[in-house]
Amino acid sequence: MQKRRRIKHEKSFGERLAEEAHRFREAAEALPPGTAQELLLRRARQAEHAARLNEWLIFPRKNGQG
Repeated sequence: MQKRRRIKHEKSFGERLAEEAHRFREAAEALPPGTAQELLLRRARQAEHAARLNEWLIFPRKNGQG
């Protein structure tokens, strides 16, 4: 049986998602308005949403209170 390779990340999953969203937004700003720019902005929003969900899963609110 093959052993799985383990990768030790220096940053948390949320931090990596936030950086990815930032890179997508920067790339989108460099493009003219159009389909390619919209695709990058969509990916940035998805990464930001995933980071928020990850944070919510790590630190859930108690009893539905903020």
